[in-house]
Amino acid sequence: MHPDDSPALQVRRVDYTDARDRAALIDLLDAYAQDPMGGGEPLTADVRQRLCDDLAQLPSAASFIAWLGDAPIGLINTIEGYSTFKARPLMNVHDLAVLPAHRARGVGQALLAACQAHARERGCCKLTLEVLSGNQRAQRSYERFGFAPYVLDPAEGHALMMQKWL
Repeated sequence: MHPDDSPALQVRRVDYTDARDRAALIDLLDAYAQDPMGGGEPLTADVRQRLCDDLAQLPSAASFIAWLGDAPIGLINTIEGYSTFKARPLMNVHDLAVLPAHRARGVGQALLAACQAHARERGCCKLTLEVLSGNQRAQRSYERFGFAPYVLDPAEGHALMMQKWL
């Protein structure tokens, strides 16, 4: 095959009711979950069963898959939130995953661009995300796209992500 004959990367919004999209989303998210940067544990059977139905019920959720021909190679899951300081919606990147064999080829940037276009269509004032401090590759990718640490007053430092399981 000539290099010019290789399939083009396409990023499409996920239809949570479409069997192919559902399978691709679950497989990509499971690959991410099993990666050390995703926690190193596979998705549970319950999550695999319910996730797409749950997302379909959330008007604030949107997911995009990067396809190389018929192969799903990357995923971004987003959830719309709200900025009280701006009194406008914001878009949070909840998951961004690219299969290892396809990293450093612009797939993550294409997924972020799809998310950004969706956020602009929704009137969002900003994109937000969290990233592990040890995930330098992802941090560099996010910075290339224009993300920066969240700082209100440099003297007070940057925001930290915290959680409490319920």
